[in-house]
Amino acid sequence: MKYELTFLLNQEAELKNVKDLITGLSGKIEKEESWGEKTLVYPIKNNQKARFYNLILDIDETKTAELRKKLNFNEKLIRFLLLKK
Repeated sequence: MKYELTFLLNQEAELKNVKDLITGLSGKIEKEESWGEKTLVYPIKNNQKARFYNLILDIDETKTAELRKKLNFNEKLIRFLLLKK
């Protein structure tokens, strides 16, 4: 099933860990977009700036709960939104 994952990172190096997490759950990244670094309107977790990314995923629907759980535990991930496409 196709999903769209949009997330904010405070470190670009953390992108590799997010990708590894997705592939570790038997998911495939079909499209990757970097929206660059932007200044946030209000601070989130004491961050004034964040790097925005958008990934189109093909992952089994049963694995999405585990993906959300692991993304929630990642402290370098400021915010994320996972939507069914």
